[in-house]
Amino acid sequence: MKVAYFNGTMKKEHDGVTRVLYRLIDEIIRTKQIDPLFISAIVPPVEEQPVEMFHVPSFAFPGYKDYRVAVPGRIFFENKLNNFNPDLIHINSPCPLGYAAVKYGMAKNIPVVATYHTHFPSYAKYYNVKALEIFGWDYLRNLYNKCQTVYVPSLPILDELKNHGFETVEYLPHGVDTKLFNPSAKSDMWKSNFAIEGKFALLFAGRLVWEKGLRTLVDTYSVLSGQRTDIKFVLAGDGPLKDELISLMPDAIFLGQQPVNDLAVSFASSDIFVFPSTTETFGNVTLEAMASGLPPVCVKEGGAYGIIQNSKTGLIAKPRDPSDIADKINILLNNSDYKNTLSSNALLFAKTQSWENNFKKLFRSYESIVHNYNLRSVA
Repeated sequence: MKVAYFNGTMKKEHDGVTRVLYRLIDEIIRTKQIDPLFISAIVPPVEEQPVEMFHVPSFAFPGYKDYRVAVPGRIFFENKLNNFNPDLIHINSPCPLGYAAVKYGMAKNIPVVATYHTHFPSYAKYYNVKALEIFGWDYLRNLYNKCQTVYVPSLPILDELKNHGFETVEYLPHGVDTKLFNPSAKSDMWKSNFAIEGKFALLFAGRLVWEKGLRTLVDTYSVLSGQRTDIKFVLAGDGPLKDELISLMPDAIFLGQQPVNDLAVSFASSDIFVFPSTTETFGNVTLEAMASGLPPVCVKEGGAYGIIQNSKTGLIAKPRDPSDIADKINILLNNSDYKNTLSSNALLFAKTQSWENNFKKLFRSYESIVHNYNLRSVA
């Protein structure tokens, strides 16, 4: 089966979406069930491409030079896609490139599916633009309801989308690579390297942008810093807020964007994963933390908390409430047996969430969609 994939960027390890896509590429190569073509505004050099990729023109996203937006319209990929002749199109972003791919599929009578990776309407509250939320829901509903299926990785987001009139949503969670993310990645030297032996490392991992709940993280840092001297906040990731966060969290450690193997060490060598984001569709880093034996503290909004059984595999705090997040962290720090129990339970759960099963379901869904679509076309 030929499948054309559309995504804003294919820069490896750029963000959670691209990490999912490169894991998908690994499975495509392993199983040989799919003949793929990846179309994106950013692609690596040809010699670094594990499968065929095609670049379309783009421009830098205002205020965030690491992201580029494809120039609207299908004119830039139409000839390539005509020659490829896909059986199915799979979009991974609702950006102009994804929109153009949906329009192409409708014009050429090719089924289109999507994965709901980015919860744009929830970003509005972080930038005080109410119109963005209203426009976002209208735009996304219009776009995704043109798709045969929209794969949604968490149940809280699935329910929210249904409530907003999304008609073709289907639950399909992400997985985790437990060979990479596991407790054995722990390094006794990790804390020594930062001179924080004897302290609890509270790890955040993600892009350094406001929509990751970083105002709440800063306030949680302030609350806990006034209560304890045995903690150290550690942030893994990069983004436009880094310099501002360094000034707001002067005692925190900033690791920058880490290669995935180094990130696995940071997870396994920390003590608690702190993730106040309310905008996740899933939160890959939360599951990676759990696979590393790290109990997570997340908030009850967005998709990340859908992975957690509260008080069993992690703790769920009130959204945008630094005092409540700090209380949950203190519960774990003050009760090592309870913390260890949650850690063990989180690890057991993560071991059941394999990428192989996830992609098996995805490929079966592809076959069913193409088969049923072709039957309807003949009829």
